[in-house]
Amino acid sequence: MKLYFVFLLIAVLPIPLYARSMVLLLPFDDLSDAVSAPDDDDGSYSDSDEFHGSEPDYDTIVDPGSWSDILESPACVNGTSIINNEDNKDYDRVYCEGMRKMLEAGSGGGYRVMEEAVSEIEAAAAAGNPHAQSVIGFWYNMGMTREMSQAKAFLYHSFAADGGNLQSKMALAYTYYRQEMHDKAVNLYAELAEVAVNSFPILKDSLIETIRIHDGPEENKEALRKSKGEEDEDFQILEYQARKGDAEAMYQVGIFYYFGLRGVRSDHAKALRWFLKAVQKGEPRSMELLGEIYTSGVGFYKNYTKALEWLTLASERKLYSAYNGMGYLYVKGYGVEKNYTKAKEYFEKAADKKEPGGFYNLGVIYLKGLGVKRDLKIARRYILAAVKAGQPKAFYQLAKMLHSGVGMKKNLPTAIKLYKIVAECGPWTSLSRWAIESYLKGDVSMSFLLYSRMAEMGYEVAQSNAAWILDKYGEHVMCMGESGMCTDAERHQRVHSLWWQASEQGNEQAALLIGDAYYYGRGTERDYVRAAEAYMQAKSQLNAQAIFNLGYMHEHGLGVPFDLHLAKRYYDQALEVEPAAKLPVTLALASLWMRKNYANGFMYD
Repeated sequence: MKLYFVFLLIAVLPIPLYARSMVLLLPFDDLSDAVSAPDDDDGSYSDSDEFHGSEPDYDTIVDPGSWSDILESPACVNGTSIINNEDNKDYDRVYCEGMRKMLEAGSGGGYRVMEEAVSEIEAAAAAGNPHAQSVIGFWYNMGMTREMSQAKAFLYHSFAADGGNLQSKMALAYTYYRQEMHDKAVNLYAELAEVAVNSFPILKDSLIETIRIHDGPEENKEALRKSKGEEDEDFQILEYQARKGDAEAMYQVGIFYYFGLRGVRSDHAKALRWFLKAVQKGEPRSMELLGEIYTSGVGFYKNYTKALEWLTLASERKLYSAYNGMGYLYVKGYGVEKNYTKAKEYFEKAADKKEPGGFYNLGVIYLKGLGVKRDLKIARRYILAAVKAGQPKAFYQLAKMLHSGVGMKKNLPTAIKLYKIVAECGPWTSLSRWAIESYLKGDVSMSFLLYSRMAEMGYEVAQSNAAWILDKYGEHVMCMGESGMCTDAERHQRVHSLWWQASEQGNEQAALLIGDAYYYGRGTERDYVRAAEAYMQAKSQLNAQAIFNLGYMHEHGLGVPFDLHLAKRYYDQALEVEPAAKLPVTLALASLWMRKNYANGFMYD
């Protein structure tokens, strides 16, 4: 059969290559003098939404269960307690050693090393270590070193989540989301989205890019090339231009280092040096970034007076997003006397120039009634404008409005989707950087392990990346099964499960591959009806191959009614969607014509 062809609001949050209007935005949860929510509020807006008296501690570990931080954590290096329980210090060290061995095994260290890791992590989990419990939940979910069991995975993730493990909370939220258990999903995703928002600028890192390592069945060479960090030729050319005195290049190199983009390791000291060089040449965006640096103290010391000076200079050079930072300082009263009226004036200047941050901040002003009469209609209009422009914090605030019914009609399914988008920009996304670095180094086993962990947390791109790696590299991937290395059946089943989850989240290539799996019986029993259902899902996204396949199935009555007229319609539609498919479609139409006109001949007995 196979012939190969060589509103909600915003489906995914765009991660810009260069920083834009994401500096010093007014945090909604930092508001004071707030008007209380209407009586029908469900508690989504609470006293905690008002200004806190102190700045957040940027050195605090935001995701204490992070795999990427665990081996460098005080517990693993100095033997301090992970969970602030001195009685469990010994088991914390056991967990650290178990994690070290698990990661070694995941990188090709062998099944024996994994067995040792299992023993140590299980001991730590039994002693109540939530991060060890989270790892065991992951093992049960994947069927690694034990029989796959969604029930046991759920149980261990529940224990871990109760103990504060955020990655288990992500896994549970995704489970509830898939099962349409809206009340449970919305509360977990709301909590996780809040953690994510608190990690947004002003903070030491920006959003982390997630890279799709494949383009259909082939490796995405262009995306991978752009993820090589300092080894990327484009970056080297840019750095050369910066060293030659190009102000634009200086700013861009600084951005790469400040936010850790395109595989470049975040280095705030290097970023600061480049921004300082750029401002000497009058580069306004670097002035704005210096305003953020002096406000947050990330990579440097805090100095609100200097922050305001740099932001003012940037605004005078017609960088209108700098008005948001100036308004922020007046709302918080940092380096100036707190003044909501003046803050609102600056936000209006930004909004007048169509700056998303200006829309968002004005929405917050009216939503909370800061220096103005509270007006939910005006607040909603501004926040929706910010969402349309892709402003990350606006997604979160719109989700809260839909969650609570404040300013908008309550809509939990939509609130969940928005919360999920924001939550997936949280600090646990650092796994993605680790996974792509491992892949580029040729360590496909480690990359697969890390993407599998993210897949469990609901990241569609990780689900498709993990499935593609296992499908492409097969036995070369360190795939752990129930009692040893993955059997062919276990490998096919795992690939099928990952593609299925990705297809549920709108990945048309995944839906096509799920259809193929059911059609050919790969990783599951052959089922033409379910194959047709999967192809229909891919067809809804105008996938030409899926449309062609549906035509073939109707032509032969496989899983769908035998219907030659409908088969022709699908073949014609496949050609409309993909003109390059003219040859296979022409051959299929010729075969169909023969079938219609010689149905009783010797060729079709």
